Amino acid sequence: MKKNKAKYKNKRRLRRYWPLYLMLLPGTIYIFINNYLPMPGITLAFRQYNFKDGIYKSPFIGLKNFEFLFKTKDAWIITRNTICYNFVFILLGTVSAIAVAILLNEIRSKLARKVYQTCILIPYLVSIVVVSYLVFAFFSSGNGFLNMSVLKPLGIAPVSWYDEPKYWPFILTFVSLWKSIGYNSIMYYAMIVAIDRTYYEAAVMDGAGRWQQIVHITLPGIKPTIVILTLMSIGRIFYSDFGLFYQVPMNSGNLITVTNTIDTYVYRGLMQTGNMGMSSAAGVYQSFIGFVLVILSNLIVKKVDPDSALF
Repeated sequence: MKKNKAKYKNKRRLRRYWPLYLMLLPGTIYIFINNYLPMPGITLAFRQYNFKDGIYKSPFIGLKNFEFLFKTKDAWIITRNTICYNFVFILLGTVSAIAVAILLNEIRSKLARKVYQTCILIPYLVSIVVVSYLVFAFFSSGNGFLNMSVLKPLGIAPVSWYDEPKYWPFILTFVSLWKSIGYNSIMYYAMIVAIDRTYYEAAVMDGAGRWQQIVHITLPGIKPTIVILTLMSIGRIFYSDFGLFYQVPMNSGNLITVTNTIDTYVYRGLMQTGNMGMSSAAGVYQSFIGFVLVILSNLIVKKVDPDSALF
């Protein structure tokens, strides 16, 4: 009897929600094809791949493909750059996105709010190749905006930006924030809008100002979202935006010490040697470290605030 009742419930639920399941189907198929179907290719990291024998018949060589990451003199540089850049991006990106989301929430005109949302989202939609040429227009040694329109009128000697590594950590950080802040802020803004307005009304009646409302209502209300997005970002701390570190600096050899990350290093190595196994090993290394970091970060969050944990 109970089995029949459960079966009837499932059928009724299926009939009621079948349009939603149908909408979910394309995304599920895409995730399966893009994320799960290539998973057997992980064995490339442990094989000396050649096109004649294919993936599964290529000779097994154990962990030798991982040696190129740890034995090279650039191992420390690429690991340092990848982690440090991503740490700064996560920290500044989260703070900036939350600040912009709060400012958007303070705008009372619906038209003005939509205009601002559109304007800050545009950089996220622009191709990184286009962004690289915009940056080049600013920092070109010959006719760049900064050299010709800022430094020259002030009587300052022009700077060869693409030959000076010391400036690029700041340039890359600014470009990354400029490109990503719009998308991230809209996600936080959506969560702020979802907070029950009666909390704010009660706070106003108690005499709370705007800053007190932000500190005691808005920020606690979006804390779970902040934690989840931060944990997801930590999981990809060993990955870098390839376009940002390869296209934006125009692959300048003089900037290699501050723009070389694990992704760009693997790409350059693959282009020079054509070694598929080494590239796969780097991917496995990045994924494994990212997985460990997410687990550890989530355990820490779970001990501090179990309700904000990812799982």
